[in-house]
Amino acid sequence: MNVFIVTGTDTDIGKTVFAAGLAGALGAYYWKPVQAGIDPEGDKERVGALSGLPASHILPEAYRLNTPASPHLAARIDGVQINLDRLALPRVDGPLVVEGAGGLMVPVSESLLMIDLFAHWGAPVILCARTGLGTINHSLLSIEALRARGVPIAGIAFIGEPHAENERIIPLLGKVRCLGRLPYLDPLDARTLHQTFAGAIVLP
Repeated sequence: MNVFIVTGTDTDIGKTVFAAGLAGALGAYYWKPVQAGIDPEGDKERVGALSGLPASHILPEAYRLNTPASPHLAARIDGVQINLDRLALPRVDGPLVVEGAGGLMVPVSESLLMIDLFAHWGAPVILCARTGLGTINHSLLSIEALRARGVPIAGIAFIGEPHAENERIIPLLGKVRCLGRLPYLDPLDARTLHQTFAGAIVLP
């Protein structure tokens, strides 16, 4: 089973849009293990609308929490206990795109970080990063953290307005493959995402 984990250097990077584009390009299944916050909708619904995939390829979350917060806090507020056993990768007939929650160091529970879950799975990670100010520090720290836990890195994908120097220096210093840059899209819909993704991103 071909698995790619999509994560970000921070929250609100645009990794859900990237995950939708990637899943659509690969004809993959999509899974977000922990969704925290579902008003007005969760990432699963957004990916379903943007990816162009059939509904059967959008898998249900292991945990779907109401509170928009870090998963450990959302679970506490919602009265839910998150167990590692329920976070095993689903078996599917084809590629699988898994989207993390927030950044690498987001706590899933009191004893488990998102990056620890990635290490447990052992699948390659695609790191989504902003193009703007501050991204060099956040990106290189994220790359260091992934390597420290032995998590394979499939590449880094930038999201936002073009910034040639940041897009050059981060892959160079981090010694990672650059998969390209996904610009902000307006309008953002399945057609524009599919067309833009195909021309902007190199598939891992």
